[in-house]
Amino acid sequence: MEPSGGEQEPGAVRLLDLPWEDVLLPHILSRVPLRQLLHLQRVSKAFQALVQLHLARLRSFDSAQVGPLVPRAALGRLLGDSEGLQELCLESCRDWLSDEDLEPVLSRNPGLRRVGLAGCGRLSRRALVTLSLSCSQLRCLSLAHCDWVDGLALRGLADRCPCLEALDLTACRQLRDTAVAYLAQRRGAQLRSLSLAVNANVGDATVQELARCCPQLEHLDLTGCLRVRSDAIRTLAEYCPRLRSLRVRHCHDVAESSLSALRKRGVDIDVEPPLQRALVLLQDVVGFAPFVNLQI
Repeated sequence: MEPSGGEQEPGAVRLLDLPWEDVLLPHILSRVPLRQLLHLQRVSKAFQALVQLHLARLRSFDSAQVGPLVPRAALGRLLGDSEGLQELCLESCRDWLSDEDLEPVLSRNPGLRRVGLAGCGRLSRRALVTLSLSCSQLRCLSLAHCDWVDGLALRGLADRCPCLEALDLTACRQLRDTAVAYLAQRRGAQLRSLSLAVNANVGDATVQELARCCPQLEHLDLTGCLRVRSDAIRTLAEYCPRLRSLRVRHCHDVAESSLSALRKRGVDIDVEPPLQRALVLLQDVVGFAPFVNLQI
């Protein structure tokens, strides 16, 4: 500690006197929440330099850690020197994030493996082109509620991202069967998780192509895909032995007979069997339900 006169006590060690590369960055700053680091860099120019060095070495960045609404200028300062990111989530920047904001970050970080852009409606196909050209190791991508994602954008992604394993296309309503089928044909061998929820354009042709081309598929979300029917689910059960979860709520043409084989394998399905649903409704109405052996 320093005495009141401003002179350092003999033998005293200040925080900034510790080795930055060997101590402060890996063992101290890595444990400080990002929002607190932004306050810390206002203390002095030395702390600002330390925090900037830490930010440049980040492997993972989630804008939600900064706050619910991140200003454009703040993002530029936070990621202006980053070159080693492996995970990037910018969903809290959805109200303003544009191609011009995102493309430099993607170009400087070719090692990105996980990217979250859910709800970023101001982006365009151009951002996906930059992503697929710059980040060949991309494994997981969330584009949920990005209405600008169309068939051409998805085809480009399928052509240029050989490591893609998980893709969230929830509410990407421009996509049609042909585009998703192309994705399955190009990247189905390693695809493990896919969400096509809330897309009335997705039908049996898509699900059947996924079943035939995606033997490693573990998670599939078809919530609200109104054109999906029982035959496609039976094909899925036949060709996808690794399937662990299936979401078919509001798929009104999917019958219990097509789901029963998956239930017997222990697949987690978000729709309860008809008898169990009836018992729940009965309990809600009369306050109790009779005992029924559901194992029969």
